Amino acid sequence: MSSDPYEVLSRARRKRIRQLHHRRGREAEGAFLVEGVRCVREALAAGLEIQVAVVSPRLEQLGGGPELLAGLREREVPIAFVSDRELGKLTATQTPQGILLVCALPEPAGADAPDRVLLLDAIQDPGNAGTLLRSAFAFGVDRVLLLDGCVDAYNPKTVRASAGLVARVRPLSTDLPGALAALRSWELPLLVAEMGGVPCRALRMERWALAVGNEGAGVRAELRDAADEFVTIPMRAGAESLNAAVAGSILMFALATSG
Repeated sequence: MSSDPYEVLSRARRKRIRQLHHRRGREAEGAFLVEGVRCVREALAAGLEIQVAVVSPRLEQLGGGPELLAGLREREVPIAFVSDRELGKLTATQTPQGILLVCALPEPAGADAPDRVLLLDAIQDPGNAGTLLRSAFAFGVDRVLLLDGCVDAYNPKTVRASAGLVARVRPLSTDLPGALAALRSWELPLLVAEMGGVPCRALRMERWALAVGNEGAGVRAELRDAADEFVTIPMRAGAESLNAAVAGSILMFALATSG
């Protein structure tokens, strides 16, 4: 990397990157940030449109870093070389891994009728949302719908928590009427995660839509009213609840392996 000249980012480009840390900025610019080696690798694998890569010397010190840089050059991605200190001012992590991408927001997942859908309601913690997106990809979920009140799927913290797999899941943000209309058109039974429901391992379903709400309030009343079945995770006495991301991941695994 030492043979590459350092390029001072323009004030306009630095300002744009900072704007992309906020939902309003991402929506206005139609772009989002991808930080770190693993997430960048997923962005490349998913074929995202990369508008610019910002790289610092630290990347060369990390396993797979030089190969990642070679992959960016092979795709003719514009690359700006900056110091580690300057990159740190542009990222949300305390110790960035030497690379930051600005990527165009992808279109939501395809229009074909899905067999497995994850519906998130009021999941506001970016770590929980990212973990659920990562699990959705792992367990073969075809479509993820985020209701209003959820954290933005392309929040930098959510992207990192998903290990970059948000680029493959490509979730859709929608309102409740739109989500319910979609489930009806796909003829998918709606399963709502709730204490006191049917144990998840007792279900044998190949097609389903699973709704997961936040730990405090669960899903909204309108979703409970629309539910075809309530599902739960059997737990030992005294365990009142699980983290939303943990519970949703277990339920997805159980449903995906029971059909």
